[in-house]
Amino acid sequence: MPSNLPRTNLAAFAHALAARLPGDAWITAYARHGEYSDQIRTTAGLWDIGAVGYAATNFVLHHEAVLARADGARLLIIDQPLRQRQFMVGALQPDAHHDAFHLVAEPNGITIPADPARAAAQITRRLLPRYEAALRQVRHNTAHPLPRRPAPPLIAGNVSMAWYPDGAIGAVTGNPDATGLLYSHGFQYHPDHRIFLLPASYGDREQLARVQAVSQQLARIGVGVTVRPAPPAPMPTSRPARPPAPAAASSSR
Repeated sequence: MPSNLPRTNLAAFAHALAARLPGDAWITAYARHGEYSDQIRTTAGLWDIGAVGYAATNFVLHHEAVLARADGARLLIIDQPLRQRQFMVGALQPDAHHDAFHLVAEPNGITIPADPARAAAQITRRLLPRYEAALRQVRHNTAHPLPRRPAPPLIAGNVSMAWYPDGAIGAVTGNPDATGLLYSHGFQYHPDHRIFLLPASYGDREQLARVQAVSQQLARIGVGVTVRPAPPAPMPTSRPARPPAPAAASSSR
């Protein structure tokens, strides 16, 4: 795993950056890491499937700075592993049930210059609007949870899959070997629904490719796969519409 040299100015940079971000006051916390495993406590919460998530997973960071706001918003600042005059900033997930993130797009982070004023302007324009919209949707989903998905019928020894109207693919099985293969092909277990889900965010082609690949591997160990439409869902109670986005507000610092 590549290792980048830690910089001595990350803490000072984060402090200067926090003073320039709009809205309520941001506070900073700086931490050093002795080894790769230490950074996972923070980087596991990155709300990012892009460049920032890749850097946090594939490089030894050595240190980090977290910017936090009173409403729960948090940003992670790390070195740009391959550019000495740049940093990276990514959003951290709020503390919410995994179902609250359903169909919420990741507010992927960005690379920023080492100049705090320029970096704050880029975060304000490019990252914060996406992050705050995602936070609003997660809070809305927490207040108005989706009804439990009906699981496909379980067939002993096999894997049963169902394609749900929102595009997700659900799977159930009682075979531990099949469970491992589902995980390895992107299915995520949702204990509240008691099913594995392949998210709709992959898109139809990628989902089909993953279902085909896992079906072939399951066949090699003697496990059959059935795919059918999802069972009818229970009628939900009235569900409020999505909260409207707040009007744009200008802020000068």
